[in-house]
Amino acid sequence: MKLKTVGFIGLGLIGGSIAKALLNYDPSIQIYGHAFHKETLEEAFHEGVILNNDFLPLEKFGSFDLIFLCSPVKVNIHYLKELKPYLNENCLITDVGSVKGDIHAAVNALGLSHQFIGGHPMTGSEKIGFKNASSDLLENAYYIVTNDGCKDTTIINEFCDLIQSLGSIPLQLSCKEHDFATAAISHFPHIMSAALVNLVKDNETKEQTLKTIAAGGFKDITRISSSSPIMWQNICLENKEEILNLIELYKIQLKDFEEAIREGKEDKILSLFSDAKDYRDSLPLKKTGVLPVTYELYCDLKDETGGIAKIATLLASKNLSIKNIGIVNNREFEAGVLHIEMASSEDLALAKDLLQKNSYGVHTID
Repeated sequence: MKLKTVGFIGLGLIGGSIAKALLNYDPSIQIYGHAFHKETLEEAFHEGVILNNDFLPLEKFGSFDLIFLCSPVKVNIHYLKELKPYLNENCLITDVGSVKGDIHAAVNALGLSHQFIGGHPMTGSEKIGFKNASSDLLENAYYIVTNDGCKDTTIINEFCDLIQSLGSIPLQLSCKEHDFATAAISHFPHIMSAALVNLVKDNETKEQTLKTIAAGGFKDITRISSSSPIMWQNICLENKEEILNLIELYKIQLKDFEEAIREGKEDKILSLFSDAKDYRDSLPLKKTGVLPVTYELYCDLKDETGGIAKIATLLASKNLSIKNIGIVNNREFEAGVLHIEMASSEDLALAKDLLQKNSYGVHTID
């Protein structure tokens, strides 16, 4: 796909990362941006990512070869309506929203299906904003492409080639398939996590016993509950049908566990956990997913004065930056007593090797 001009409406983490990846792919592409805050435009301009350092009229975007809508779904739909009078027939539009049903419905209602391709890069970070955007964010991440209504397979294939050139792995789905899949592996897990945290909160003792001993499996499964409540409020409303479907299916799974435990069915309980383990162990964990990735290990702490400082100094001697570190007091589900989180997979591998060479027991969780 040969591009001369590309516009971005929304220059946050995802929009900024795609823009940077596009420039790496072809530095001759002219990129223009629109953001909610002028400061974002100025920052992107000074980094050489976009060519404008102030707001542009929307009619300017209508003449571009490609427009990326990188705002929340409802905002993207608003901009579609605003852009329609200015769009030329050769302008291709795409989005990066995590829910596809609503925007495809809006596209069809506006008569724009022939020049719209839905997109969803399955990647993310706990950090937000253009300042944290990086072309590396797209590397090895699945990028779902939804083409409901777009009949020109040539355009679809060219767009997928472009996505692949940016380092991502294009995967074509219908918007229905996409919304169920993301509800299952992203949206519903956030609801499960929030519900579990609220369950513990509502049954907390006045001595705060549950919070005191919380670690291991509880912290792992509830880590995503620290995400933006407003973002997940919007997603629940936008993908309501599929999320409600998943809730009903999950009730069936819980019922299976409930009955097996109540009736003491040892083989059934073992089968439920074994099936889950087998499927979990088969996941391609090396590819980037929609949930923020953590690079962590657990290290046996030697019984000596200054043990934590010694480990920190050892890692620092090789310029390995520790993102987070802490003693694990509840070790019911973990080997090791010191939890260390690194900034990248490369740093994690180097840290593991360094600690093992210095006779520390190191444990990682896949």
